Amino acid sequence: MLGITGYGHVAIKVKDLDASLDFYRERLGFPEMLRLKNEDGSTWLVYLRITDDHYLEIFPGAENDRAPGWNANGVNHMCFTIDDLDATAERIQAGGIKLTAEIKPGLDGNRQAWIEDPDGNRIELMEMHPDCLQYQGIKRLHAEGK
Repeated sequence: MLGITGYGHVAIKVKDLDASLDFYRERLGFPEMLRLKNEDGSTWLVYLRITDDHYLEIFPGAENDRAPGWNANGVNHMCFTIDDLDATAERIQAGGIKLTAEIKPGLDGNRQAWIEDPDGNRIELMEMHPDCLQYQGIKRLHAEGK
């Protein structure tokens, strides 16, 4: 993989930093790690922890009120892997987050549900099945020495 050792973070630009922090930090439970400030003291970005190796960067000051639709160029969605999708869906719905697509099996063999953040960024919640296509692909690549 040409020296690439992992996937570090996703960075999103948001219109309303407070609404986004309420969504990601308070409702989804991603703790704030740090903030970087501009010279004038305003927030340049907020780092949230998803895991010890994966982060979400939130940049305030988006020009538009809503992210482009699912068919636009650019990032289509973020996916968070979930240990117990039923319990997670119940918890986030109790926190006021509406599922935009109910829990269902995906073509890859995993269970999934969908939500959107305040800016319309699409988020997949995925519970990995032990025999899903991704794990089958990993086994094949390992067998090929890759």
